[in-house]
Amino acid sequence: MYKLLIVDDEPKIREVIREYAEFNGYEVEESGDGMEAVGLCKLNHYDLVILDIMMPRLDGFSACKEIKKVQDVPIIMLSARGEEYDKLFGFELGIDDYIVKPFSPKELMARVNAILSRRNGGSAVKSDILKFGGLEINMAGRTVTVDGVRTELTPKEYDLLFYLIENKNIALSREKLLSDIWGFDFLGDDRTIDTHIKNLRNNLGPYRDYIVTLRGVGYKFEYED
Repeated sequence: MYKLLIVDDEPKIREVIREYAEFNGYEVEESGDGMEAVGLCKLNHYDLVILDIMMPRLDGFSACKEIKKVQDVPIIMLSARGEEYDKLFGFELGIDDYIVKPFSPKELMARVNAILSRRNGGSAVKSDILKFGGLEINMAGRTVTVDGVRTELTPKEYDLLFYLIENKNIALSREKLLSDIWGFDFLGDDRTIDTHIKNLRNNLGPYRDYIVTLRGVGYKFEYED
């Protein structure tokens, strides 16, 4: 079972995150300030830390620096401020994601799942075989079946489908899909993503609508368990 540390000086926020995290099968510990969080990280191993910026005694940025000295743990930073400077500074410190308050607890958990899955080579996925209604994906075998009938995907279509599922219910920009799947030095453009999405949807048949278009943004794989 993965263990999360939730660090926020607002008890209500900690309570909501804890509720959703435990529902998703995580073990949870809490801290109300950055100084205490650093102390806990010196004593315990955590698989992921959710860390607020504005806190008493020690702010989130400073706490992040100290935590990274103790253990290489993924960190999601929370903030009521959405300034680009704060985000860039956080990523320079080594955080894995940045979420602006108010936020959706369900989206936060989706981001936690995605980070742990990437960090642990896909081990955050509960099974090698994932089912979404009549759509079945065999991760190890790299096969996809639609209502029991196998459908053939190109390697990039499979990579795209897996990445969308790994980040289920998270909005993904075309730029992020290009950089994470094709690589930063790929010379194509947004039409590359749109073409692959179109072909992928055709291959998914009646389950094509699981891939949702976000106008002006990109795409997401939307499915409620």
